[in-house]
Amino acid sequence: MPELRLNLVTREWVIIATERAKRPEEFKSLPTRKAVPDFLKGCPFCPGNEEKTPKETFRINGDKNWRIRVVQNKFAALSEIGEKKRVNNGIRRMVNGVGRHEVIIETPQHDVHPALLPIGHMEDLIHIYKNRFLDAYRDPRVEHVIIFKNHGERAGTSLEHPHSQLIATPVVPAQYRDRMEAATHYFDDTGVCLICDELQSELSEGKRIIMDTGHFVTFIPYAALSPFHTWIFPKRHTAAFSDITEPEIADLAVHLKSILCKLYYGLNNPDYNYVIRSAKPSESRNEYVHWYLAIVPRITRTAGFEIGSGIYINTSLPEQSAEFLRAVKVE
Repeated sequence: MPELRLNLVTREWVIIATERAKRPEEFKSLPTRKAVPDFLKGCPFCPGNEEKTPKETFRINGDKNWRIRVVQNKFAALSEIGEKKRVNNGIRRMVNGVGRHEVIIETPQHDVHPALLPIGHMEDLIHIYKNRFLDAYRDPRVEHVIIFKNHGERAGTSLEHPHSQLIATPVVPAQYRDRMEAATHYFDDTGVCLICDELQSELSEGKRIIMDTGHFVTFIPYAALSPFHTWIFPKRHTAAFSDITEPEIADLAVHLKSILCKLYYGLNNPDYNYVIRSAKPSESRNEYVHWYLAIVPRITRTAGFEIGSGIYINTSLPEQSAEFLRAVKVE
């Protein structure tokens, strides 16, 4: 019989459709990706085309060239120019679109998959995320910062050259507020951080754990919203990603590379998104907020029922999906 499971972190109900469930290996993507060269003349992110990108804001150099570049987005969702102004006109509310939109070009190579980057390169990428996260919050107009990656067409990418993005908004998104309210209520009821409790519950059950090391745990949650929806939780309680230490950066790089490799080899390189969910640095000592990284493979589609009800249908069993990924050998 199907089950309805409540995701306490997101406060969303999920139908685990056991009678429609597929075996994990049935979610493998078809090999439809075309071969791409390691350099593409017309790609603005490839070496030698630096003049095709807007202003560079940060870089890490390699032996012969840059390893990672950060540039302003040519088609930015928000503008860095202007004052933050709020307008209330009757029932209408408006804030002018100031903020920041950066692109993190992850590697000079056009054809490399993020899962196949060397572990040291992955550490550099996380260092860049931390640097840009902190820098964005120095802007007094910024209320919230999101670091995310779109990999593949179904995940929303427009350029195939490996890259991530940062968007800093002048308002706090409703989704973030809703989750913080859930965390606040849980803390008021129990005196314990919801994420910390979720982590301990998953560790005690063990069935959905993919990887457990000194600083992080990677797992598929009990009420995963979609097939292979994966969370990476830091074991140490802190509200802000910017608090991450050097040993934690090294450990997170291992987890991120490992899970991306498992998706790459186990599910034949599916499209996916990942996002860092975090409070702002000034709230890092908050007792009920706990930052984490979410990875969402785009191997099913949201349809009318999900849009109309806010209830997700997951056609995979989280326990079986975790078992499948644990068994995937990575290089």
